[in-house]
Amino acid sequence: MPADPRRPVHEWRPDEPPPLGQRNALLRLTAAIRQTIDLVMDTDAPENEIDAAAAALEAWNERLAAQPRGRPLRGYAEASTAGNVRSVRDNSAVTGALNPIAPPMTFRIFDDYVTGEGVVGIPYEGPPGHIHGGVTAMIFDELLGLAQSLTAQSGMTGTLTVRYRRPTPLGQPLEFRGVVDRVEGRKIFTSATLHANGVLCAESEAVFITVAKDTFSRLAEQTGRPLLPER
Repeated sequence: MPADPRRPVHEWRPDEPPPLGQRNALLRLTAAIRQTIDLVMDTDAPENEIDAAAAALEAWNERLAAQPRGRPLRGYAEASTAGNVRSVRDNSAVTGALNPIAPPMTFRIFDDYVTGEGVVGIPYEGPPGHIHGGVTAMIFDELLGLAQSLTAQSGMTGTLTVRYRRPTPLGQPLEFRGVVDRVEGRKIFTSATLHANGVLCAESEAVFITVAKDTFSRLAEQTGRPLLPER
C-alpha cells in the first residue's frame, strides 16, 4: 500500500536529530533498500528467484505497515531552507541519509565553499551509461542550497540554470563544488561545477531568495498533514 501523503505529523523538530538507536537501525534499513534498488535495476535472475525476492519484501512491508506510523519529522527537507550548514537533512530527496532514493552523495562544508562527492549508479541513468540530466540538476540545486546557507540565511530557489558540457558518466567519481558569488538584498547568487575524473561535465548558477524561518513551518501546516501534539 502506498504511503498516505497526508500522514499525520506528530511534531516537526527541524534542529533535533532522531534517537540514536532508531536512527542507526533506519540507516541500516536505508542501506539495504538502496542495495535492493541497485540489484533490481541490474539483475538477470530467473523468474523464480525474482518472485522469491518479491515475496520476502512483501512480507517485510506488511510487518512494517503494522507498526506505528508518523514518527516526528526531524531535520529539513533541503539544505537551503535550513539557513544552517550543519543542519540535519535525513529526509532530503538528494542527500538524505534516511531516504533510500537519494543519490549516494557526500557533501562537505568548508569556510567559503561546499563540495559533493559520490559515485552514481544505474538507478539514476538517463542516456545509456550516463546520469539523467534531471538528477544532475537536482544535485546542483541541493549543493547550491547548501552553499547559500554559508550566509547563515534560509532561502528558496528562485532560478536554477544548468549548462551541460558533456554527458556525465555513471560509475565514475563525481565532484561538485559550489560557492556564494555575492549577496544583493534578499538575493543570494551562487554557482557550481561538476567534474567526473577531472573532466568538466556541467556548470550551474542559482539565485536563492531569503525568506522568514517560520515560512517553512507554515508550508508544513498547509500540506494537509495535521500537526498532532507530542506523544
